[in-house]
Amino acid sequence: MEQTPYEKTMARALKLISVKPRSVAELRGRLLEKNWADAEIVARVLARLEELGYLNDEQFAANYAASRLTTKPVGRTRLRRDLHRKKVPPPIAENALDEAYAERDEEELISRAIAKRLRLKGTPATREEAKKLFDHLLRLGFGYDLVRRKVWEVSRLDEIEEDSSATD
Repeated sequence: MEQTPYEKTMARALKLISVKPRSVAELRGRLLEKNWADAEIVARVLARLEELGYLNDEQFAANYAASRLTTKPVGRTRLRRDLHRKKVPPPIAENALDEAYAERDEEELISRAIAKRLRLKGTPATREEAKKLFDHLLRLGFGYDLVRRKVWEVSRLDEIEEDSSATD
């Protein structure tokens, strides 16, 4: 028995969101990839999925931001860019960011990122190594001033430890 275009589109949409959560715009783009897809039918399918509660950009953005911060410490800039790639509308993304960073302090996140980097690469002994740590933290999306202060603190601790061990 042949499926109607609506049923075919709905089946594909359900399959796509069962694999992983998606934003409305991201799912729309994936559904319209197929040459048999019709924009009007896709709009009806998306409306129905939203009505059923399977699609909700606010919930998607909040869950994505929270899980991302749990698995890997990243800064606000990086998380904003990730939500943008997921095609979450900017006002919704900003609300999700505000919620996520209200629960988790960016100072704690950058400290976790630094601790992990130090475990892997060791404490920066040279200016070049400190620069690499600095660049790494910027790529993770932490703010420039916060990164500069934290890298300076890490570098400063080493100098203090070396000074105290030299006097012993």
